[in-house]
Parts: sequence; C-alpha cells; structure tokens
Amino acid sequence: MSLDRYTPDSGSADYTVEHYDLRLRYRMSTSHLTAVAILDVTLLAAVRQISLDLCGVRAGKVLIAGRAVKNVKQSSTKLTLKLPEEMSAGSKFQCEIHYAGYPRPRSSRWGAVGWEELTDGVVVAGQPTGAPTWFPCNDHPRYKSTFDISVTTEKNYTVAATGELMSTTEKSGLTTWNFRQMAPTPSYLASVQIGRYRQHNQDVGGVNVNTVFPPDRAHQVHSDLSKLDDMMVYFSQIFGPYPFESYTLVATADELEIPLEAQGMAIFGANHLDGTNPEERLVAHELAHQWFGNSVGIAQWSDIWLNEGFACYAEWLWSEAAGGITTQGMVESHHVLLRQLDQDIIVGDPGPDLMFDDRVYKRGALTLHALRKTVGDEAFFTILREWVSQYAHALATTEDFIRLSQEHSTTSLAALFDNWLFTPQLPALP
Repeated sequence: MSLDRYTPDSGSADYTVEHYDLRLRYRMSTSHLTAVAILDVTLLAAVRQISLDLCGVRAGKVLIAGRAVKNVKQSSTKLTLKLPEEMSAGSKFQCEIHYAGYPRPRSSRWGAVGWEELTDGVVVAGQPTGAPTWFPCNDHPRYKSTFDISVTTEKNYTVAATGELMSTTEKSGLTTWNFRQMAPTPSYLASVQIGRYRQHNQDVGGVNVNTVFPPDRAHQVHSDLSKLDDMMVYFSQIFGPYPFESYTLVATADELEIPLEAQGMAIFGANHLDGTNPEERLVAHELAHQWFGNSVGIAQWSDIWLNEGFACYAEWLWSEAAGGITTQGMVESHHVLLRQLDQDIIVGDPGPDLMFDDRVYKRGALTLHALRKTVGDEAFFTILREWVSQYAHALATTEDFIRLSQEHSTTSLAALFDNWLFTPQLPALP
C-alpha cells in the first residue's frame, strides 16, 4: 500500500525500522561498495513478506532472525523478502542484508538524488527519495529510526556521516569511521560525505560544531562561517535549544547546485562558501532546518512548507538580527516578487511537481509573518518555541500547527491559514 501520493513508489505501511546498523566498505579508487545492513524491524500489519526500497546496488545473502531467506526478489527500486511464515502486527525481528555494487544517483521528477561521486569524493543528497541508493530502507519521512553507520575507505580520505563519531581504526591502508545517531532520523536525512578533507572542531554558541573542508579552502570556509556563532545563539534564543548533540558543516571542493541538509549536518558547495560570503542566508536556512524539518519532522510530503517556509522565515529573521534588511523589508520585497508569478500553487499541498518550488518557501514564510502580525510578537515566538518543544524528534502536520497557533489567539485563524496555504491567489499583506 502506498504511503504517500507524492512518492507513491517509496515506503511501506507494513513495518517500521527501529534501528539501522549500516556497515559500508567503499573503495574510492574503484567506486565500488560492499555493505551489510542490519535492520531491527517491527511489523505494523500481519504480513507474509516485506518490501524494502533499494536501487542501483544488488542484494546478495539475506537473513531474517538468523535464518537465510530463500525467496528474495529485486526490481529496479524494491527488494521483496518472503518471511519464514506469516507474522502478526507487533512482531519484531532482525533483518540482515548483504549488498554490493556501484552506487549512483537515481533519476526522479526532482532531478538526480542519492549517492553521487564528486571529482574526488562522495556526496549524498537524500531528499526526498535518495536514501535507497546506498542502503535498503523503508523510505518515507514518517518513519524515524536510530542509526549506526560504519564507513571503511582509503585512509587519505575523511568521512562525515550522520551521528556522533564514536571511533576510527586503521588497517592495511584503510580507515574505518564509526558513527552513532540516537536521535530519531528519517531515511532521507541519513548521510555520508567522503573527501580529502580536514576537520576543525569548536564550541559554537554552546554547541559542538565540526567543520569539514578541503585544506586549500580553509580561509574561505572559515571566513564565510564567521557569523555561525551569533547565528546559533540567536536561533537558540528564539526557537529553543539546538536540538542535536552536534552540528557538522561539510564544504565540498566541487560546486553544488544547492546546499544540502541532513540530520545534524549541512553540506555546501565551493560556490556557496567562497570567501566572499555570497550565501549567508543559506547558512542560516540550513541551520534552521535542524529545528524545522529535522527535529520537528513531517509525516507527509504535502506538508513540506513546514520545513521550507519555516527555514526561509528564519533567513529573514536572521537578516534583521545581523543588521541587514529588516524582516518586514524582506517580507515586502518577496511579496512584490510573488505577485509577479503565476497564482496557481496551493502552498499547503503543492503537489509533487511543485513541492520544491520557490513559492512554497517564500509564501510559506509569508504565512508565518501574517500569523505574527495577527497574534503579535510575544504570542508568535511562543508558538514557535512550543512547536519545537512539543514535537521535538517527532512528527507534525499542518493541522497540528494551525491548532497550536489557535491556542494562542483570541480570534479565529481559520481564514488566515486558508487564504495563505490553501488558496492559489496570493493574499494581501496584513
């Protein structure tokens, strides 16, 4: 049964994965991956078989509860396993999958997503359906899991991955990097980055920040991230404490089309951190996603504005806090720009083709500003902090946000949200 009409070929409603233990061995010299994934599965329905998302690599030996699975079928996007017997809802078991191949991005209506080679490294762009390019999973944002990720590669490369670095070991010219993420994480926000990087750890606004960068770009990267400390302090004040144990920023040697987000991580291309501070707003945007999208997750892709509208509004808040254009100025200028575009999008349910349309970002941010002007600053920022605290490391919907907002308003907000989120015509600014 399809979980989501935006990604009808991804995910399964039959089970959830409580924990992924991923053991990857990747040779940069050949671009070949051999791996083992151990999944702690809990069934949500009585089933005789389960289907996992996996593409671009081939499964070999499969074990369920330590017993070899003989009936294994693999298509271009799915790995279907027949269970030893029909199991009831609530049943728990461990599934071990050995797989190998040459991982590559998968084509999607949003472009190429997933595991991708750089000039001399690897970048993973998981959103929204790229996770199956490098591990078998139940690929839908409503399922959050914990992760152990182990990556073995040539010793002259550095690995950054989801979670805290627990240890490294060297043997025969290879280094193994072991990471653990205990904060619930959806598959699309799990990530691996590999490159000839140097690392720099520091306390930033009370948070352990690990910056990973090419050695010859140290000055440019550190220069463009010089305001991160103030940014971290400011967001922690207005949204609540930073929601993860640490934050990793990866600066690639290659240019990237857009920055990428992952759980407790952001990835920027050489064009985003070039020493002239061209994209400070994007540094703010990706940091804000750690609260909105990563800690507070969405249960369905139609609610994508809860991720992108909030992160976009955080950019505008930071602009004013940093002495730049005021939030009101950003609101007015983007409203003028939106008026010049087609009025044919439903921000609260944009459809799969438009889910990453810039109008979802900007009009989603304008929705928040309209709410702020309606309820006042004190109530508005209380709503944001309660949103982050009530749904920390959990899932939330647009209806949840409307309900929380209404609790802090003496007048009905139904028309406001209907006009901004569910009516194509752009409303006037309040």
